[in-house]
Amino acid sequence: MNETRLEDFVRQLSDLEVALFVSLVAREHCLIETTGDLIDDLAKELALISSRTFDLSYSILDCSTETSIKDFYDEILTAEARRGQERPPYFRLKTGSSSNLSTYMTPRDRDQSRSPAPRSTADEINVVNIVIAKNFNLVDDDIQVQALQNEHLLVSHFYSWVDGFVYLEDDEWLSDSQTSASSVIHKPSYQQKKSAKIDEMMMDKLREASESVTTSAEVVRYIQDIVVFLRLSRAVGGGVSAKANFQLSRFAEFLAPLHGIDYLTPSIVALAARKVFRHRIIVTAPGQDRSLQYGSDMVAVSHALADVTPDSILDGVLELEPPI
Repeated sequence: MNETRLEDFVRQLSDLEVALFVSLVAREHCLIETTGDLIDDLAKELALISSRTFDLSYSILDCSTETSIKDFYDEILTAEARRGQERPPYFRLKTGSSSNLSTYMTPRDRDQSRSPAPRSTADEINVVNIVIAKNFNLVDDDIQVQALQNEHLLVSHFYSWVDGFVYLEDDEWLSDSQTSASSVIHKPSYQQKKSAKIDEMMMDKLREASESVTTSAEVVRYIQDIVVFLRLSRAVGGGVSAKANFQLSRFAEFLAPLHGIDYLTPSIVALAARKVFRHRIIVTAPGQDRSLQYGSDMVAVSHALADVTPDSILDGVLELEPPI
């Protein structure tokens, strides 16, 4: 498998598998959003991907406003740790998100950020490899901060029912509400057969390939223009931080080898920008619009910002003419 070209290998994966693949390689959080009626099926699909595609342990958390820090820690322990009631005195979660459905990965030490951690790391601290937290946005802010470690949330991905569920459909485990819908959806080619297995060697291969990706001066300028235009947008109230700027370049460097190239292109940067900034952008509240300082009318401002979303902001910014 180590000789398989990354671009050929990734074609065998579903969108969810690619999202988890890159997040595991980057050792960062991954946010998966979906509609309310799909959350349960999506959580089960992510669980099957965790165990079958990645051969990793997982835990599904059903979060609510009543979820306590003790509940959270108890649920992310391995089955062996739960039976023995062993709780690590201290660990850092390299996992997370704060929206409808989140996928979590276990931590690696900071000094291991450029080298693979041994597979036994999660077992040594009695924590599962992947945590799938449904409705994590409902839990207390303190729990979110501890789990997310501030901005360790690499990408977000919206999953629609038209994308289908590879494992649930093959095993006929879909919930009743989704079974009829799936029967009329044309399955993508990767869903015609079981997906490939992803091991540590393949993850190492993508890490190494990303380190060799080059960036031209024109593309660097294009990245800077995207960040500057986002920060200057009247509709953006925050979220475009230095960390986000770094994550944009980093994620783009992971995407390039998956497309079979070792350099960044404007189209790859634009794709990375949508995944990296979508969950970070804070839309300006009408009362905080800067134009009010110069005499704008509140009613007019409210009307102008009524339909603004992070996606529409990104659509406008990415209309920037890219370098040729």
